[in-house]
Amino acid sequence: MSIGTTPLPSGHNTVNPFVITADARGFIRFVQAVFGGAEVEQVRTPDRDGSIIHAEVVVGNATIMLSDTKEGWPFTPAFLQIYVADARECIDRAQALGATLITPISDFYGGFRLARVQDPWRNIWWLYEPDTGTRGQGARESDTDWHDRDPSVVYATLLDAMAELGRVSR
Repeated sequence: MSIGTTPLPSGHNTVNPFVITADARGFIRFVQAVFGGAEVEQVRTPDRDGSIIHAEVVVGNATIMLSDTKEGWPFTPAFLQIYVADARECIDRAQALGATLITPISDFYGGFRLARVQDPWRNIWWLYEPDTGTRGQGARESDTDWHDRDPSVVYATLLDAMAELGRVSR
């Protein structure tokens, strides 16, 4: 079976994230304000109770599908990686809308800097910013010595955030 030849609907990729949140309308506004997302309004589907059972927001060349959670559904945070031109600007906009900084902008490998924010619905956004200097070039850890050192801020803040998600279910 070749997935690569499957016809795709306009605006969708082979894999698309789906976010279940306690406030779909608020989540849409957050993605629009922080990342310049655009809702595909014609696909918004209200459920019988007035909640949103399906909506889509396009950010760059990706579509995030989403819905409101339902009574009895478990809390399921999303983990969303997004490439941004300026992580600081995104962090500032996100914090102004109630997000929490998890990982400060940090040197990373592969020519990027990394930061993480947790939105008001406790989804974690991994912000990848191109490293236009030489900072990230030296940040690659060797394959054999990373476990012998203290954890990096990138690693330690993820461990802390995941532990906190485990303590609170909603």
